[in-house]
Amino acid sequence: MNIAADYVLDTLGLTCPEPVMLLHNKIRDIPENAILKVVASDPSTLRDIPKFCNFLGHELLEQKEQDGEFKYFIKKKKKD
Repeated sequence: MNIAADYVLDTLGLTCPEPVMLLHNKIRDIPENAILKVVASDPSTLRDIPKFCNFLGHELLEQKEQDGEFKYFIKKKKKD
């Protein structure tokens, strides 16, 4: 799948809990239905980012690992 992201969050080199903390701040600042690409190097994001999306209701469109980098494409939920 080739997803075009509206925004990118680079968390390479950061470790838990920093990637999810930055994700939380970034997703709050983008408009609803926007797609955010998160790039991470911490393997704990494999667990943390899907849980984050599930808990807050954002849609995890895709996650993949390539050359030691973890990439996530998240669609921000609509406001209630």
